Amino acid sequence: MTVICLPAAQPAPGVVAAVGEDARVVDGLPAASRALADLPGETLVVVGSTVDLAEALAFTARQRWERPAVGVVLIRDRIDVGVLSEALRAGVREVVRSGDLDALAEACHRSQELSRHVPGSPSAVDRGPQGRILTVFSTKGGCGKTTLATNLAVALQQAGRRVCLVDLDLSFGDVAISLQLAPERTVVDAVAMADRMDATGVSSLLTPWRPGLDCVLAPVAPGDADKVPAPAVAELLRVLREMFDHVLVDTPAQFSEHVLVALDASDQHVLLTTPDVPALKNLRLTLDMLDLLSYEREGRSVVLNRADSRVGLTVADVERAVRSCVDERVPSSRDVPAATNRGVPIVADQPKHAVSVAIRRFAQRHVLDRPAAGPARLVLPTRSTSRRAS
Repeated sequence: MTVICLPAAQPAPGVVAAVGEDARVVDGLPAASRALADLPGETLVVVGSTVDLAEALAFTARQRWERPAVGVVLIRDRIDVGVLSEALRAGVREVVRSGDLDALAEACHRSQELSRHVPGSPSAVDRGPQGRILTVFSTKGGCGKTTLATNLAVALQQAGRRVCLVDLDLSFGDVAISLQLAPERTVVDAVAMADRMDATGVSSLLTPWRPGLDCVLAPVAPGDADKVPAPAVAELLRVLREMFDHVLVDTPAQFSEHVLVALDASDQHVLLTTPDVPALKNLRLTLDMLDLLSYEREGRSVVLNRADSRVGLTVADVERAVRSCVDERVPSSRDVPAATNRGVPIVADQPKHAVSVAIRRFAQRHVLDRPAAGPARLVLPTRSTSRRAS
């Protein structure tokens, strides 16, 4: 039963219809708190536009710590950067404009879907063990994201885990060519299954590399990238989490809506950089952006690629520049592109190579030995019908 906080002077029928008839309407936030106390299984509160913003944000921040499975959807007459920033910091799931009932219904659905995956929520208890999602990301092109993602996937597969590698660089993905795979089905085929994806349907999208490692490949036809909506990616990752021990997501070098979906769903963000000033500047901006979007710092790992390059920057210089520790250093080697050209990641091609050792060490220390912590942020991105908050 959704809790809807609407002062008596604010009309409720349209909001109730959008949220669902199974709702309890209360006239203030204290009453909403009491309603939640009476409904231990409830995971959604809709706060009306006439509720004071400061009070709504304080209520949200309190729920974020006391009952993290509870999502707050905020209705506002006016949405601007200031409102979104404050809502983001407080932990509001989504902000929806007054009168946009379709957007409200979608926001409530996404919030409830997310709550089902929050550790400790009533519905999450019955789901059993879930796989973990790792997103490999850098806003600087050429850092080696695909190389790291493919080799890390192989390292986890070699450790006996069932792994899926998702190529989310929808326009220029290189996973297929790096592994010399011929894609018959790609992520664009998931669109037809939107809102009803299950393990059977998603299995038809998989392209196997070797036993234990399957791939969901990027589209190959011109224009197909634009056909993949972000909600379909969110749904795909949700199902893959239930099918695999680890889901590795390779990404383009930008904070696109699809990337934000992956970052939201991820248990861990693997942030890649190289020892050069442009890449370090981009990493620093990336870390600031992740802070702004309220992602947990504990869910990040920084990998320094080509760490032994003689370019006048030490690891200490790198750490000072980005104000974050480096979790793993991967050396540079011409053997890496040579292995890629053969279609076999270097971890599989030359397991004793220094690059392979570094990647396997990272996989062991920062993935396999890492306690499961749930999504790096308890949110889903909004779509074109509503604004993204937290």
